[in-house]
Amino acid sequence: MESQAFDYASQGEYRSSGRNVTLGLTMLFIGLAAGALTALLLAPQTGRQMRRTLRRKYEDARDVVDDFTDQAGDWVDKGSDWADKAKSSLAQFKKFRR
Repeated sequence: MESQAFDYASQGEYRSSGRNVTLGLTMLFIGLAAGALTALLLAPQTGRQMRRTLRRKYEDARDVVDDFTDQAGDWVDKGSDWADKAKSSLAQFKKFRR
C-alpha cells in the first residue's frame, strides 16, 4: 500500500485531504469532551464540589486552547517567513538565469 502511495506521490497524482484530518481531530476532541463530562457527572460528588471541579476543568481547557492558538499563530508566521524566503530565492534565481 505504501509503495502505491509513493508511486502516486512521485507522479504528482497523490493528494492528501486535509479535510479528513480536520474532521478526525474535531471528532476526537468532541469525544474527549463528552467522555470527560460524563465522567464528571457520574462521579459521586456534592453539587458544590461538582461546580468547582467543572469550573477548574473549564479554565484548564481555556488555557490549553489559548496555548494552542498562540502556537498555531507562531506556525503561521514561520510558514509565512519561509514562503517569503523562497520567493526571494526564486526571484534571485530567475534574475541570475536571464
